Formats: sequence, structure tokens, C-alpha cells
Amino acid sequence: QVQLVESGGGLVQAGDSLRLSCAASGRPFSGNAMGWFRQAPGEEREFVAAIRWDAGKAYYADSVKGRFTISKDNARKTVSLQMNSLKPEDTAIYYCAARLYWTVAYYNQEMYTYWGQGTQVTVSS
Repeated sequence: QVQLVESGGGLVQAGDSLRLSCAASGRPFSGNAMGWFRQAPGEEREFVAAIRWDAGKAYYADSVKGRFTISKDNARKTVSLQMNSLKPEDTAIYYCAARLYWTVAYYNQEMYTYWGQGTQVTVSS
């Protein structure tokens, strides 16, 4: 079993930055796809960003492109999400997700096997 633990959420003002981290633990994990999703109150969970572990290639939702950056640390088996120029509409619970093999449907939450418990990000105006 693989456990994912997010950290780094909090309350910030519009225009501020936050950095989320997700650490994988448990049985040896060599997953090739890790992503971030978010769910705002009353909304469905949506794709934010994903990274292909072997190629290091990143993918983003249009709503965060240019503001958010996903990155990985091979040695620590962590993935981070640097969020800049935050907006009130970025307020949500952010979830880390992982799967063993890369998929072209990286934006589809149903493709992911492992999930973290979520971390709250609140952006005030």
C-alpha cells in the first residue's frame, strides 16, 4: 500500500504564494504519474497539474497555467506544487494523487489509484 501525505496548505491573501508538497510512503513506490487535483465547496474535484515521473514533463489546467508549477524530487519521492499569484477562486482542498503508469488521461481523477487526505488552501480577497 502506498500512502500520500500532503502538506503546505494555509490561508493567504490574493496575490500571495504557497507551496504544497506530497510525500509518498509505504511499499516501494515507482509510480510514473503524480498529480494535483482540487475541490472547492459545492464543486466537483478538478484537475490542476500532473507530472510524468520518468520524463519530468508537466501538464497544467488552463486555469493555473503560468501561475502554478509542479515539480518532483526523485530522491525524496515527493512532488510539489508551487502556487503563485493566488486568486480567491483557487480556494479549495488540494489533493495529491498517484498511479503506477503514465496515462494520456492524466487529467481524469478516475485514472489515479492512490490519494492523499487533502490540504486546505484558502485565498482571501
